[in-house]
Formats: sequence, structure tokens, C-alpha cells
Amino acid sequence: MDDNNDLFANLGKQPSLPASRPADPLAQAAAKRAPAPQPARDASEGYDARHITVLKGLEPVRRRPGMYIGGTDAKAMHHLFAEVIDNAMDEAVAGHASFIEVELGADGFLSVTDNGRGIPVDPHPETPNQSALEVIMTTLHAGGKFDSEVYETSGGLHGVGVSVVNALSDLLEVEVARGRQLYRQRFSRGVAQGGLEKLGDVHNRRGTKVRFHPDEEIFGKGAAFEPARLYRMTRSKAYLFGGVEIRWSCDPLLIKEKDDTPAKAVFHFPGGLKDYLAASLGNELQVTREIFAGKSERQGGHGTMEWAVTWYGGDGFVNSYCNTIPTGEGGTHETGFRNVLTRGLRAYAELVGNKRGSVITSEDVMISAAGMLSVFIREPEFVGQTKDKLATIEAQRLVETAVRDPFDHWLADNPQEATKLLEWVIARADERLRRRQEKEVSRKSAVRKLRLPGKLADCTQNASAGAELFIVEGDSAGGSAKQARDRTMQAILPLRGKILNVASAGHDKLTSNQLIGDLIQALGCGTRSKYREEDLRYDRVIIMTDADVDGAHIASLLITFFYQEMPQLIRGGHLYMAVPPLYRISQGGKTAYARDDAHKDELLRTEFTGRGKIEIGRFKGLGEMMASQLKETTMDPRKRTLLRVDIVDDEDVTKSSVEALMGTKPEARFRFIQERAEYAQELDI
Repeated sequence: MDDNNDLFANLGKQPSLPASRPADPLAQAAAKRAPAPQPARDASEGYDARHITVLKGLEPVRRRPGMYIGGTDAKAMHHLFAEVIDNAMDEAVAGHASFIEVELGADGFLSVTDNGRGIPVDPHPETPNQSALEVIMTTLHAGGKFDSEVYETSGGLHGVGVSVVNALSDLLEVEVARGRQLYRQRFSRGVAQGGLEKLGDVHNRRGTKVRFHPDEEIFGKGAAFEPARLYRMTRSKAYLFGGVEIRWSCDPLLIKEKDDTPAKAVFHFPGGLKDYLAASLGNELQVTREIFAGKSERQGGHGTMEWAVTWYGGDGFVNSYCNTIPTGEGGTHETGFRNVLTRGLRAYAELVGNKRGSVITSEDVMISAAGMLSVFIREPEFVGQTKDKLATIEAQRLVETAVRDPFDHWLADNPQEATKLLEWVIARADERLRRRQEKEVSRKSAVRKLRLPGKLADCTQNASAGAELFIVEGDSAGGSAKQARDRTMQAILPLRGKILNVASAGHDKLTSNQLIGDLIQALGCGTRSKYREEDLRYDRVIIMTDADVDGAHIASLLITFFYQEMPQLIRGGHLYMAVPPLYRISQGGKTAYARDDAHKDELLRTEFTGRGKIEIGRFKGLGEMMASQLKETTMDPRKRTLLRVDIVDDEDVTKSSVEALMGTKPEARFRFIQERAEYAQELDI
């Protein structure tokens, strides 16, 4: 191979230059002005050991408070109080303290005092020049709760709680009464302001007092504790452990005019969570007469728990706690609670032969359940320092084991209450299935052309503004109405027979009823939580029935349907009642229509005073009227009278009235009629 074909033959040789050309003077001048090429800069320059910061003591807390208390807002600031009172509660649960005092002063300082053993004040073995008190207050991950020798169960895990409070307070003072001696030490922003002071002998006193003020540099100028929030937090702690008395006091100057927080109070609740739940629900009507509540004590405290649960008409909630720490985001203990209640109700349904119980899920059980759950676990695992969620896997098994048998016995011992509860939960399951079916139908209709009921005579305009739907009684009335209508804006939907009473019908009957299905399909807006105002196809929905008892009954059934299934349609001012005439009065060439007997008598007295025979005809129904008469009296917007249906009473009053009149209990209906019989006039029976 010669050099011309070898790719590597010229490697290392200087390349031959072409014959030189005359130098360009302009290029030479530009070359002189160009800067000399700089060597490539190392990317690591400007970042060396000098840029590595080592935060000492409690400085990490002040730099990143959100990592320790969840932020710097009002909720985070009040978490400081939770950290301090949790330490006092640990002493009480361990059996060393019988009372805790919480005091909010006019200067904004908050004090928490207990009569426990007191924080140790002797020199710490690893830091002989510092007391154990100073180590605990100024060092992260220092405390007596890393093993079970001092506390069998406790809320503190990482030894950072009270030291975080110290770091985020502009002034904190600790007093310890221990061994008949009183000690004190002051701190500011996590730094000790002098050593431990020995104040002298003290008798009939022991325990720890922590007095602190939140730092405005962290929480903002004017940051101050809210008496109402502190009061609620304090009271909830007393409910969690019946063996402690908590004394609350607040300077009256801090309580605002409309705030009902007391200046002084004493909390002691031997009834525990059952009392707490009853107080939380107040006068709410419950499904069962008794709250299902119980306790499970364990040797040493690990696995001890307390629960209380009932069912009511509002939104469900579960307030859970682990070692008196509120777990607002739930966790494994709540999972166990849901599981055991669901399995218990399904087992009871199988026991009594109620096959519908097989569809029950935990969602159906808990959607209207009001519950309290408190567990005590050795060395629990939480998600994050704020401990909002319990992650201990064992907690689920402990709760299920403790609650299973008591719940089964409670159901078996109270068959009437258990049956009421089972039917209540099954009704919630029916509602869930109905919502899911509506969602599936909604999803299908989004990709399918809208199909309207065959009996609907729709209007020609597409816009809902100004459009009207007349719901008429029977095919004959529907035929007259179709001839009398304005096809552009008026649609007719005839109903054959009486519509289903939705207040007393179950989910199965409701979904299978053809009349209701046609009505829902014609309106196009969905029902209950799936109601969409923008999908309503008509501006006015007008109930047009005969002016007799049967017509009034059908109208009441329709109004009940709209109130229960589409209350938003009523509140939006879309539901109306037509006022058809009952009489036709004529004299010579003069004709008038009367809506009832009183109106007829008034017309005879005022309008028909001339000579000639007066003819009075009574309409047997809308189907007996000619189309021209129906249009003139009931459907022509220029001449007709419409009554708009509104909800004028309190929501609870209206709901109870509808349930009494249209519900499944005849005794409630009879009582309602008896109480209002004196107001009834001119009954058409």
C-alpha cells in the first residue's frame, strides 16, 4: 500500500501548505485587533470547600422551618403549642402527671405546665458542662423517647419537638420543679441566655413549665396565638385521656367580642371519646340511638385503643389520634377501622339474610359515619415531622382485632338498631351505584347523538333561553297541548298515569321507571350531584295538570321529584305550575274563564251583570278543552298565569315537611295533616 492510500500515513507530519498568495492588508489589520485566544475554563472553578455551609445547633430549623412544622402560617405557628402539650400528655399517659395547665397571657406568651417528673437537670454524660435540660432544648434529636424504658408509648419520636419550639421562639423560659428544688433557664431563638439557675427550695410542686412567645421574624409581624384555636386543641387533648385534668385560662383582653371562648375552663372527661363525639355532633339526628364506643386495654400500653362511631345525615368524618397526636390525614389505624366496620356490617347482612348487603363497600359505610379513634403504639411511624399520617403497618391489625368482636356483639345485641343501620348503609350503596350509572350514561352520551323520548314533541329552537317544556297529564291533554302550542319555543311531554313517588321509592324502582327516565332524558341536565345548569334544555319547566284533586296529586308528585332529584332547578327559578281554568262562563257573545269556585263567583258578580242567560260549563280536564281554549287560557304567554315554585322556608323545615307528607311513614303524614287541619278550606273530596 502506498502512502496515498494509507489513512494513517501522514499522521504526525506537518501538512503541506498551498502556494502563498499576496497578503491582504485588511485581514492583517483585523488579526492585530483580535484578542489572543484564552485557555478553556475549568467548570469546577468557583465551587470549592468554602461554599459548603455547616449549620450548627438549631440553625437548620430557623433556615427551613417548613421541614419541621409544615410552614410559617397560623396553622404551623399553633403546631408549636401542640409540640409542647404533647410532651405534657406523654407524662400524663405514662401515669406521672394528673393535671396540665394552659395559660395564654395578655403579652402573647403561652405557658404549658404539668405536674409530671420534670425534665432532668443534672449534667449530661456526653456534655458535662451542660445540663440535660439545655441539651434537650438546644439539640436536635435529643430526648428520652428513643426507647421504651422511660415512656412505654409517646407522641415524641425524633427528639426534635420542643427544641423546634425553642428555635422558633424569640423568648422561651423553662421552669423545672424536681427533687424539691426549682430551676429555670432562658433561651432566645434557640440559644441559651445564660446557664441553669437554681431558684431555691420548693414544696408541693413538681413538673415542668414551658413559657414561650413565637418569633415574628419567622411567623410575620403581629403573629399571635388565637384563643379559640388553642381552646379547641386543649379540650380535644382532655377527651383523649380520661385520666388527666386540663385547666385552661386566657386573658379576657385577648377574646374578641363575638368569640365565645371562655376565659377559664377545666376539662376532665372520664367518658373519653364517646363524650367527645356526642359533644361534636350536638343536636344532629343519628341513625342509631346509641353510639358504638369501646376501649381495649393492653398490658404496658402498647396496642391500647379507644373508639366511638355513629351514623347521621351529614358528611362523614373520622378524627383519629396516635399517642394523643392528631393524625389529620389518617393512616393505617383509620384503614383498619374502616375495614372492620365494613366487614362487620356485611357479615350481619349475611346473618339476617339481606342479600343487598353484598354490595356494601367501605365508602358506603363511612360516607355518613362520624367517628373518633385513638390508639397508643410503641414507637409509631409517622409521615413527616408534623405527624399528620400514621404509617405503622401493625396499627391496622391491632385496630381490626380490637374492634371486630365488640362490633359484632353490638350489632347482635341491638337487632332493631342494627337493621336500621344496615338499611341506611344499603341506601348509601344504592346512591353510589346510581351515581356511577349516571356517570356511565353521561360518558356514553358525550359521544352519541342525543336521543329524546318518543312522546316528546320538542320545540324547533335549539337555544334553551325562552324555551318551555309543558309536562301534561295524559295523552288526550297532550294532544290538545300539541295543537295549542307555539312550536318554535314550546315543547310538550305527556305523562301517562301518576308519576312514581320518589320520596318513598328505592333506587331500583327509581332507575327502572319509564316516566321518570323520559323526563330526565328530555331535560338533559342530569340529577343530584350530576346536575348541570348549562345542559338544561329549557328555560321554563311548566307542570300543567287538571284543576282537580287528581291533578293536584300528580303536581305534588312531580314537585317532590324535582325537589329530591333536581333541587338546583327549583332554586334556579325554572319550575312553574300552569293555572288552567275550571269553569267556562258565557253570556251572549261574552266569555270568561274561572280558575276555581271563588273566582267564578267573583266573575258572576262583577262581569256578568247584564241580561241574558248565563251558561256555566265545568271542564272535566285539559283533554276536554279545545286547543284554542287551552292556548288562550293556559299556554299563551301574553294571557296565561304561571305560579313559580320556590323553596321559601328553611331547608331543614322544607325537607322534614316533604318527608312527612310524601315519605314512607303514614303516622308522620297523619300527624302533619292533624297539626294543619285548621288551615284547610274548600276541600274537593
